[in-house]
Amino acid sequence: MTVFTISLHWLTALLVITLFGTSQIWGFFARGTPLRLGLISFHISLGILLSAVLILRIVWRLSTHRRTAPAVSGLQHVVATAVHLLLYALMISQVSYGFLMRWASGNLPSFFGLFSVPPLVVVDPATRHVISELHDLTGWAIIAVAGIHAAAALLHHYVLRDRVLLRMMPARG
Repeated sequence: MTVFTISLHWLTALLVITLFGTSQIWGFFARGTPLRLGLISFHISLGILLSAVLILRIVWRLSTHRRTAPAVSGLQHVVATAVHLLLYALMISQVSYGFLMRWASGNLPSFFGLFSVPPLVVVDPATRHVISELHDLTGWAIIAVAGIHAAAALLHHYVLRDRVLLRMMPARG
């Protein structure tokens, strides 16, 4: 694994955790309050950043053709690949739902007030509730699958005692 690949992995993890956390926290604040609106705006900006990171990860992954040998073999490799593909599919769905929700509401997603993302498709405002539900369910699915992913990494480290987790540490020696 390259330092760049590892950095993208941990940046994605940080963004996913922060996005999920902000979505859970703003519900404690009354609608229309500055703190709630600020958290939502922050969430949207980080969602735009996550979409850029996902595009970069996919381009990087396809361009490098995963030239490094897999850390595991056999069934473990198949399961690990399936989990990674599932996480990619869920995250791509999630950011897509986020954009669709904003476009359906008539509000453009804004990146920290610097620019807005214009609609790429016309979204019927009546579908906003359905898209919102999908966005919420997908968020929970990402957390569940990422939790399984993290638990597997800990299993490799503490039970199997192989170097799978160490390969993904930012400052590995």
